[in-house]
Amino acid sequence: MKTHSHSMHRSWSLLFCISILAVLILTGCASGSTQVPLPTNTPQPIPTSVPPTNPPKPAPTSVPPANTPNSIQNIIWQWESVTNKTTNAITTVPNPANYTITFYPDGTLSGKADCNTFDGAYSQQNGFSIKLGASTMAFCGDASLDQQYVTLLSSVAAGGPDGAGGLALETAGGEQRMLFKNGGATVKP
Repeated sequence: MKTHSHSMHRSWSLLFCISILAVLILTGCASGSTQVPLPTNTPQPIPTSVPPTNPPKPAPTSVPPANTPNSIQNIIWQWESVTNKTTNAITTVPNPANYTITFYPDGTLSGKADCNTFDGAYSQQNGFSIKLGASTMAFCGDASLDQQYVTLLSSVAAGGPDGAGGLALETAGGEQRMLFKNGGATVKP
C-alpha cells in the first residue's frame, strides 16, 4: 500500500507543481506583456522633407470690387455719356478726363468740370445725393459741357456701380442717366 500511496502522492505533487507553474506562466505573461495598440482608420500625416510655406497673399488691387459698399470710393470717375430717358437721346462726352468726380470714404467729393474744379459732399443714405460746394467759375468755352455736368450732378438722386466696372448716376426717376468709366485709383489730397 505504501507504493500506491506514494505513487498517488507523487501524482498529486506533480499535478500541484504543474498547476502552480501554469498559474505563474499565465500571470507572468499577463503582467509582463506590453499592449500593442490596435490599428485605427485615422489618417496620419505623411512626413515631408519640404517645410510648410506661407500661402501667397493676394496683391492689393487699385480698384475695389464692384460688389462692396465702398466700391465707388477713391476712384477718379470720368464722365462718358448721359442718356435722356424721355427722348432716348445720348450725349457722348468728347473728353471724359476733363469731367471727373471722386468720392472719398469721409463723405466728401472732388472733381473737374472741364476747366473748373469743385468739391462737396455726398450721401448714399436713402438713395444717392450730391451737394456741390466750392467751385472755380472760369469760362471754359461755348463747346464745354461744364454747366450741364454741374447741373446734372446737383440733381443726382440714385447711383452706384453699373455692374460692368463703371458708375451710373441718375436724376430723379432715372430721367437722366450719367455713365462714368474708371479713370484709376486715387486718395484724398
